[in-house]
Amino acid sequence: MEHIIQVKSLAKIYGNQAALEDVNFTVEKGETFGFLGPSGAGKTTTIKILTGQLLQTSGEATVFGKPASSLNKPQYRREFGVITDNSGLYSRLSIEDNLNLYCQLYQVSTKRIGEVLEMVSLSEERKKQVAKLSKGMFQRVILARALLHKPALLFLDEPTSALDPANSALIHQGLRELNKEGTTIFLTTHDMNEAENICDRVAFLHQGRIQLLDQPKKLRRQFAEASVCIELKDGREINVPAGPEGAKDIYDYFASDQVVSIHSNEPTLGDIFVELTGRKLV
Repeated sequence: MEHIIQVKSLAKIYGNQAALEDVNFTVEKGETFGFLGPSGAGKTTTIKILTGQLLQTSGEATVFGKPASSLNKPQYRREFGVITDNSGLYSRLSIEDNLNLYCQLYQVSTKRIGEVLEMVSLSEERKKQVAKLSKGMFQRVILARALLHKPALLFLDEPTSALDPANSALIHQGLRELNKEGTTIFLTTHDMNEAENICDRVAFLHQGRIQLLDQPKKLRRQFAEASVCIELKDGREINVPAGPEGAKDIYDYFASDQVVSIHSNEPTLGDIFVELTGRKLV
């Protein structure tokens, strides 16, 4: 696999406070990689280092095989996109006029505007002034802007923060479409549902260190209880051992037509994070 991002022994210290300590991970070409943790864990610091906005105290960070610090040079700007909570738009201009400006900046055909607006479900709103947009629509325009030049790598720092489920779903749909086209995505979030929905692998960041890194389904299985939960028609929920020792009980409940639902006792990513760190993701 080709490494788009490689991080080795990365550390960042502000005064006497360590924001990152001995952070190690790789991001493969074409994957959606989730960097998960609560506010203040070091997620935004990591993105700033990887996009050349901030220098690390020690360790190595390479993107596209080049030192991450080189990405602040104009010739590399077309290779990646960044979405943060303070990504600005020109409020007095329409959605379309904003995107036109960025088409000129990236030397992209204006035909691309229609494509990205379709991806974020804003085709009918293209003439609307940015100042009059809702928070959800504003975030979707920022995403559309980041997609204009079809970046090889897209960094997203809490892209659906404070959005309602409907707008979050539209953002996720757009990201999936972009990923299918070959864009590698690096996502920071404290929304575990978001991570489970769109990430191929996730890393748990806590107090500046990665505590766990793997595919979401593998993490859930690793921390799952060896049992299944059966919901019965009388309202009871029965936990039955998984495997041969519980097979007869499961059969008996089904044979007597008592079962409403049955599912394995796999934890969510949020449950795993709390078990691992003792902290909730807020």
